[in-house]
Amino acid sequence: MPALSPRLVLMLTLPPLLWAGNAVVGRMTVPHVPPLLLNAIRWALVLLVLLVIGRRALAGARNRADIAARWPYLALVGLLGVGAYNALQYVALTTSTPINVTLIAASMPLWMLLIGALFFAERPQRGQMIGAALSLAGVAVVLGRGDPLALAQVQFVQGDLFMLAAAASWSGYSWLLVRPPASMRGAARPQVTGADGQPRAWEWHEFLLVQTLFGLLWAGGAAGVEALAWPRQPEWSLAVFAAIAYIVVGPSLVAYGLWGRAVAAVGPTTAGLFVNLTPLFAALLSTALLGEAPHLYHAAAFVLIVAGIVVSSKR
Repeated sequence: MPALSPRLVLMLTLPPLLWAGNAVVGRMTVPHVPPLLLNAIRWALVLLVLLVIGRRALAGARNRADIAARWPYLALVGLLGVGAYNALQYVALTTSTPINVTLIAASMPLWMLLIGALFFAERPQRGQMIGAALSLAGVAVVLGRGDPLALAQVQFVQGDLFMLAAAASWSGYSWLLVRPPASMRGAARPQVTGADGQPRAWEWHEFLLVQTLFGLLWAGGAAGVEALAWPRQPEWSLAVFAAIAYIVVGPSLVAYGLWGRAVAAVGPTTAGLFVNLTPLFAALLSTALLGEAPHLYHAAAFVLIVAGIVVSSKR
């Protein structure tokens, strides 16, 4: 692993900041735009950009046939990554706070272990189990708002439970990226013709384009169900348009691009530690923009979750 240069540190720090901003801006926007519609709009606009920068993935009948042949896998990753995770996060923000949402999301290693053991025959190590227990304790502190009696009586905010489902969805998505089917491994992976005329595997924006194509089918369908079951007219304004522009450019395109290159340089273990800056940034942004100051139990949960991930990462 290369040394963490200032450039790499910046590339690893900006995505958590942008993702924290996504939670705060989402909290500000969902009262005006239904959450599932907001998710569909976000990824529809992202798709327009990706169709420009990642168009090689769709160029030519051969490339489209490669995608069609792998549609079950691509549809599933599109559902879990684009369709479910982001939609559940915006739904969670209708009743929960950005600090809670990002702290619960930081418990991802716990869900990684559970899904790996249940569906991918990955036996967790002792250190990982201890780390997962610490992370679970941190989540319990958030869910109970620092009150053990509230936790015992299961008096949770509905949005927190939606965020737990979102974390499980993202964990499943991550495992599918790490353990893809044979048709998505090595030389069998779909290829495109690069600018030099030579074949190469998909780059991050091309793979994200294909995921978004499938994910939008799920996101659009969910937005349609939302419109029928819980009809609510969006309240359009300049502030809402600015929020959507931020969501499209920052957390979606810039963060994904920086994160992909940084993880390739330093590895997922080191990068994963930087993800835990997201709740800290969310607390600072929530205080500045929403007036939702963090409480002492947020700090305790943050310490437990970070400790859990540090323990899990040690060999």
